[in-house]
Amino acid sequence: MHPVTLFLSALCAFIAVTMGAFGAHGLKEILTTDMLAVYKTAVTYQMWHALGLGIIALLRAQNPEVNLLKYAAWAMFSGIVLFSGSLYLLSLSGLKWLGMITPLGGLCFLAAWALVMAFSFKSFKS
Repeated sequence: MHPVTLFLSALCAFIAVTMGAFGAHGLKEILTTDMLAVYKTAVTYQMWHALGLGIIALLRAQNPEVNLLKYAAWAMFSGIVLFSGSLYLLSLSGLKWLGMITPLGGLCFLAAWALVMAFSFKSFKS
């Protein structure tokens, strides 16, 4: 496994579980139904992309020379920070302008998955 990518994957998954538990037990009575749904979206996307980051860690271990995977890992991590982070802050603070950051995180997710597809396509052609 690529140690930095694996660490980031585990860290993001750990934080997702923590935030999920906090949301389920500490925010149910505080947030509106809409803001709780936003918060849950943040947790869900964070966990799925933490797992995606773990997959990239496995691929990087098997293909350490492939830069596409390095870029995919950093795009995935950036997506987690921007997408989930902005949704956490939006739901907890009510600052609507944070919603403008969320699509940047989504673009990072798309870039990461596109880079994994490009790696797959290159590997398939070889």
